[in-house]
Amino acid sequence: MKTLLLNSADVHENAPMPELIRAIEDAFAAYERGDAQMPPKSYIDLPQYNGDFRSMPAYLDAGDWDAAGIKWVNVHPDNREAYDLPTVMGTMIYSDPKNAFPLAVLDGTELTMQRTGAAAAVATDHLAVEDATSMGIIGAGVQSYTQLEAISAVRPIEEVVVSDLDAERVAAFCERFEDRFDVRGGSIEEAASRDVLSTVTPVEDPIVPREAVGDRTHVNAMGADAEGKHELADEVLLDAKLIIDDYEQTTHSGEINVPYREGTLTDEDIYGAIGEIVVGEKEGRTADDGVTVFDSTGLAIQDVAAAHVVYEHANENDNGYPFDLIGLDD
Repeated sequence: MKTLLLNSADVHENAPMPELIRAIEDAFAAYERGDAQMPPKSYIDLPQYNGDFRSMPAYLDAGDWDAAGIKWVNVHPDNREAYDLPTVMGTMIYSDPKNAFPLAVLDGTELTMQRTGAAAAVATDHLAVEDATSMGIIGAGVQSYTQLEAISAVRPIEEVVVSDLDAERVAAFCERFEDRFDVRGGSIEEAASRDVLSTVTPVEDPIVPREAVGDRTHVNAMGADAEGKHELADEVLLDAKLIIDDYEQTTHSGEINVPYREGTLTDEDIYGAIGEIVVGEKEGRTADDGVTVFDSTGLAIQDVAAAHVVYEHANENDNGYPFDLIGLDD
């Protein structure tokens, strides 16, 4: 048996978004049903290098398929300037649960972008108004692209407003999508008033005020993934129907982590988890809902589900580089 090595291009090519969205939804459902194992994300802090490592293992049984794996990811803010390397890099090991054979080693950076977009699409599908045609994006980095790709797969998005302090990033984003959408740069206020809003920034001081958010906007808060990060004003969270991906992760490092730690926001302000909505235990959007917010920290079960989709397609398409990782051919 061979282990399949899949680089970023291979991952991108073999991650059809509609199928990826379904797999991520299956993962949320499995987690809610108790058919998944996901130990807490562990951290190795490296202050001497201004960085850290994070390990994210998981197993899930989605019924028709099961999967296991672990993602090893870093955050080193000085990388670009000091080493000409990305700030965030990830490696995913995808294993066969029945015998532990390492089926694939995948680029975890591209995998993360794809599954993060798919997770936002799952939440949008359940929480945004059905006729949502406009979308705002705050932050025009790499995550913004898959937000639009994924959300436009579940809603008929026509108009897109993207806001970022970096004009070159905004221009690049608009150029990428100008043939498919009415896309333009704009202010935070313009972006936040659309039918759907995705925030994908690393800020620690909120940049989205309550008055900027539309009366029935659905917000995907995707940027906060560490203690202290906080994109939305507390009033947005307190006024909204608030949905989380995982209680432990969101209270520790999600969008709600700061107001939760300060006592401004409590458990009573959390409507529920996305898994509860996916399996039908709680309602998604109702006619009475105004603003809805999905606080997404990114779960290891999402990585495993995405790796499953990518591996299956790459294997069928003879993509990637097969190699004898554990020496079976010796």
